[in-house]
This record gives sequence, C-alpha cells and structure tokens, in this order.
Amino acid sequence: MQKNKPFYNEGLSFSCTQCSSCCRHESGFVFLSENDVSRLTAEFKIPIESFIKVYCRWIPSENNTERLSLREKANFDCIFWDSGCKVYNNRPLQCRAFPFWPNVLKFRESWAFTGVNCPGINQGKLHNMQEIEKILRSQAIKPIISRKGGS
Repeated sequence: MQKNKPFYNEGLSFSCTQCSSCCRHESGFVFLSENDVSRLTAEFKIPIESFIKVYCRWIPSENNTERLSLREKANFDCIFWDSGCKVYNNRPLQCRAFPFWPNVLKFRESWAFTGVNCPGINQGKLHNMQEIEKILRSQAIKPIISRKGGS
C-alpha cells in the first residue's frame, strides 16, 4: 500500500443483499438531512411536522443540540422495516451510503468487522476509490437536521 493512500485505494466490493441485518435487532440512529425528510414526506404525502412527530426522535448531541433520527420499534427494528424496507427507493442517505461510512472506512479492520454481519461486504460490485470518496463527500455535505437542545 502506498503511503497516504486509504486501504480502499484499489476499490472495495459491495452489493446490498437486502438481508436487513443493518436495519434490525440492534439499537442505532438513522440521522436525517433536509433532503431525506423532503423525499420521505413526499412519499407519505404528509407535512414535515407530522412526519417528525410520527417517525422521528431527537437525539442529544454536543453543544446542547439535538439531531433528528428515525425512531425504532421496541425490538430495535427500523420504523420503516416490515418484511423489508418500506421506503427502500427513498431511504435516507445514511442507509444508501452503507457500508461506505467514515467510521467503517477508517481502517481495513473496521471494514472487515462490519462484514461479519453484512453478507454484501466483499461481494458483488467493485466500487473504485473515486466512487467511494464521492459517497463519503455526499455524507459530509448533507448536514443532519439539528436544533438547540430541549426544544
């Protein structure tokens, strides 16, 4: 590996198998951007306020702020999971970008660890470094909706 090159400089293989292991059985957060909320409210044909009240929760964050996340069911399944993703074509960027998340791509070991529960990792389509970095940039430029805490 060349110095200063990420471990994925030759690309990484991934194809989603829609196994839903990233959507179910574990607590987690699916943070939402304005674009995510716009697409989802259009799909459900409901006002933003109603969408947030029914499908979202505010998660405490740094500097006395809260970030908008999808709710989970009592069993930790995503609110939109029901024998598969009910909003797959309009799923949030965080879901569409998986497994190409900054924390997963930080080290080869974190990629391998994520692959333990994801049968699509190291399988299927080869994504080159340019594609992967484009996905990373898209996550960085689509800010998560946040507000001052306690609102």
